[in-house]
Amino acid sequence: MEQWLIRGAKVTDPSQGWDQVSVDLLVRDGVIAAIGSSLSADARVILADGCHLLPGLVDIHVHLRDPGQTYKEDIKSGCRAAAAGGVTSVACMPNTSPVCDCPEVLGEILAKAKDVDARVYPVAAITSSLDGLHLTDFPALKAAGAVAVSDDGRPVPTGGMMKKALEEGAVAGLPVLSHSEDLSITAGGIMNEGVVSRKLGVPGIHPAAEEAATAREIALAAATGCPVHICHVSTKGSVELIRDARRRGVPVTGETAPHYIALTDAQLMSRDADYRMNPPLRSEQDVAAVLQGLRDGTLTVIATDHAPHAPEEKADFFKAPNGAVGLETSLALCHTKLVETGRLSLLDLTALMAWNPAKLLNLPGGTLREGAPADLILFDPAIRWTVRPDKLHGKSRNTPFKGMKLTGKVRFTMLGGRVVFTEGEGLWTS
Repeated sequence: MEQWLIRGAKVTDPSQGWDQVSVDLLVRDGVIAAIGSSLSADARVILADGCHLLPGLVDIHVHLRDPGQTYKEDIKSGCRAAAAGGVTSVACMPNTSPVCDCPEVLGEILAKAKDVDARVYPVAAITSSLDGLHLTDFPALKAAGAVAVSDDGRPVPTGGMMKKALEEGAVAGLPVLSHSEDLSITAGGIMNEGVVSRKLGVPGIHPAAEEAATAREIALAAATGCPVHICHVSTKGSVELIRDARRRGVPVTGETAPHYIALTDAQLMSRDADYRMNPPLRSEQDVAAVLQGLRDGTLTVIATDHAPHAPEEKADFFKAPNGAVGLETSLALCHTKLVETGRLSLLDLTALMAWNPAKLLNLPGGTLREGAPADLILFDPAIRWTVRPDKLHGKSRNTPFKGMKLTGKVRFTMLGGRVVFTEGEGLWTS
């Protein structure tokens, strides 16, 4: 395998507490062989002047639609999009067709994930066929390669079943990821309940739908001592619940997505279904609370909830499925909205998008330590660009960030010592 020597990069690596440290990095045999000053080796040299060297991002909430809906996305196209966004590891959700609820489907996913442009880690279902009634075989799923369990796409309907899942997950060593939503409160709503939904005359989803379910999961984690991770946190109330629980020592973690820090429900005044999510885009007050949750450590992960859909499916505002693509824009968007505005440092952001999610799911990435897999990116914080759906690398184009001007762009992505994405000129010297 080709050797690589990266020179002149500003290295940011939360696993080592390095914040824009100028060092050289040598890649040999697919791993980080050395980090230091003035390294020399018989290697291909990359002059990274002006770029930041970061560990590859670890996105623990991705829908690859494979198997069953590969016209929207498949494992190969999803990983190609991931590489373009600097994401080198993805955890794919189980709401596929068939559902990823048994070793056989896990095996199919892992077989397809060989030699693609990102590492693929399957999340298996909590209940069989996402039925909310019958717990899957957690030890068998763990043995087959699952890294976590979730019924994402649907909540686990009863507290009793979720309690069993937390207990079984703790025994099997499988983190439990919760889609926290009370469907009896959601009641067919298609966007956040508030001023905008009333103006549009469409049914809304009250924040209490998310908050009631989040409170349940926290109560169960407190009662059992078993960890729970709350996915796609979107409301002020949920942030406050998680903050209070963590202060009390409850083993709960929370994630949010880029669209919950950059957009509000006001975008839906356009009746453009690309802005329809679940949970829905919320109010400015909720966005402010999510931002504060990231700043004070209440929320420890940013994940995309990458959810591709075909154009014809998104054509009807009222009937469209929820979700948006996000793998290619996540780092640039968060850099623009969080780092450029002074809300977070690049070190903080890298922890939220690489190191923390890797630790949460016990994955090998998210670090630039010697001996770690050479999953890394070069990110140019000065490049200004506009999101164009037709330039995206995945199969689907349903981005809510279309036309948005962003600052910062991934120029180079390496996966296990293999170059999987490059953008622009001027990096290569030999």
